[in-house]
Amino acid sequence: MELRAEIRRVGRTAMTKKIILFALCSMLLAPSSAVAAQSAEKIPHVGFLDPTSRAVSNARIESFQQGLRKFGYIEGKNIVIEYRFADGKSELLQNFANELVRLNVDIIVTRAIPGAVAAKQATSKIPIVFVGVADAVAAGLVASLARPGGNITGLTSLAPELSGKRLELLREIVPKVSRVSVLRNPSNAGDPIIWKETEAAAQALGLELQSLQVRGAEDLENAFESAIKGHGQALMPLTDPLLQSHRKQIVDLAAKSRLPGIYPDSEYTESGGLMSYAANPLEFYSHAASYVDKILKGAKPADLPVEQPTKFELVINLKAAKQIGLTVPPNVLARADRVIR
Repeated sequence: MELRAEIRRVGRTAMTKKIILFALCSMLLAPSSAVAAQSAEKIPHVGFLDPTSRAVSNARIESFQQGLRKFGYIEGKNIVIEYRFADGKSELLQNFANELVRLNVDIIVTRAIPGAVAAKQATSKIPIVFVGVADAVAAGLVASLARPGGNITGLTSLAPELSGKRLELLREIVPKVSRVSVLRNPSNAGDPIIWKETEAAAQALGLELQSLQVRGAEDLENAFESAIKGHGQALMPLTDPLLQSHRKQIVDLAAKSRLPGIYPDSEYTESGGLMSYAANPLEFYSHAASYVDKILKGAKPADLPVEQPTKFELVINLKAAKQIGLTVPPNVLARADRVIR
C-alpha cells in the first residue's frame, strides 16, 4: 500500500511540474505572439494628392492631420500619408495619381476639380475623397450630391454659385465699378463651369467681365498689364489651384496696379488681398478626416453624400484697402466675419 501511495505522489509531482513548465512557456511566448498579431494588423495608407505645393497647402495639411487625430489616427504611428504635390502644374497630377494607385493606398484625398479628375481617371476601385470641388455633378465626378455612386465623394465648395455674391460685394465696396478683370486658368477642367456661372452673375448685375487667361506664373504680369490697358476697375481670380499657388504674387500685383480685388478664399486676404468671401478652407480639410475614418471602417464612398458648406466668411484686409487708397463702407465692414488691420 505504501509503495502504491508513493507512486501516486511521484506521479502527481511530475504532473505538477509539467503544468508549471507549460504555464511558464506560455507566459514567455505571449508577448511575442501579441507583437506578431500587432505587426500583422494593417496600417492604413492614405494618398494625399494636391495640385499646389507643400508650402501653399501647409495650413490645410495641418488641419487635415488634426482632424485625423480626433478619430485616433496619428501620422507615422497608426496611419501613413503619401504626399504628392503638383506645384500648380496640372500636367503632373495624372502621373502622381497613377503613382498612388500603384502604391495601392487605401484612400486618395485630393483637392479641387483637377485633382479629383486625375484621381478618378487613375482608379475606379480605390476610394477617393475630394475637398473643395466647385461643382462635382457638372464636372461628372458624381451622379448626384445625395447619391454620389462609384468610388468618389467629398466636400463641395459651391464656387460657381459664390461668383455672384463676390461680384455683389465688389460692387458694394467699389460702387462705380463697371468692368471686372477676371483671372482664370483655361487648363483647369473646372474653369468652364465657374466661368459660365460668373458670366451669368455679371450679366444680372450689369457688369462687364474681362477674361485674363493664366496658364503659369509667367503669365501673371502680362495679365495685369492687360487689365490696366483694358480699363479694368477691379479684380476677381476664379477658384483654381494654379492661381492659388501664386496668391502672393497676385495680391502684390493687384496692389501695384491699384486694383481692388475679391478673392476665392481667405488665404489670399491673409497674404495681402483686399477681400474674400468663401467657406473656411481649413474646416474643409478637418472635416475630410471624417470621410477617411468612415471609409476605413467600411463605409463605401457611393453611400456617403457630398457635403456642401453652410457657413461662409467675409474677410476684409484694411491694410490692403489703405494701400490702394480705398475706404471700405461701414455697412460692409460691419458684416465682416474677420477684419485684418
